[in-house]
Amino acid sequence: MSSFAIGAKIRELRIKNGLTQEELANRSELSKGFISQLESEQTSPSIATLVDILECLGTDLKGFFNEATEEKIVFGKQDYFTKEDEDHSVTWIIPNCQKNDMEPIILTLKPGGKADKDEPHVGEEFGYVLTGTVILHVGEALYKAKSGESFYFQPFKDHYIENCGTVTAKILWIATPPSF
Repeated sequence: MSSFAIGAKIRELRIKNGLTQEELANRSELSKGFISQLESEQTSPSIATLVDILECLGTDLKGFFNEATEEKIVFGKQDYFTKEDEDHSVTWIIPNCQKNDMEPIILTLKPGGKADKDEPHVGEEFGYVLTGTVILHVGEALYKAKSGESFYFQPFKDHYIENCGTVTAKILWIATPPSF
């Protein structure tokens, strides 16, 4: 890792931790000017100073310099995981998304197929019908959505979706917090 990347990575960690330069400076007993110069690559920290800063940012030298911890941004079919039931399947299109704030899936329903009923919970649910026509059950209410249409609701009631058509339905469904 070059010295150029050190300042940028410290800035990234500081922002990720919700700290201002002044807050990081106070926590690490440094001046705001030093943190500013460090982030803009005008100065380099000593190892001891870097250790202090990283401790304030919730990491250590090993974690900071470990290139393998870079966040993966783009995912493909090789990353997907599918669970198939008799009349529907769920494909998780972002691996390990249970740790994230939202969980996107592709729900595939055979004609007449139904997804499992989900009990009320806090959060939000969004769906975009890619193919087919579905009926969304939210409590006692029914909502029809066809290919090219979307839905959004707060899941404060029992809810599930069924394929009321004669062709396979596919839905991009995003829930927060993760619940699939």
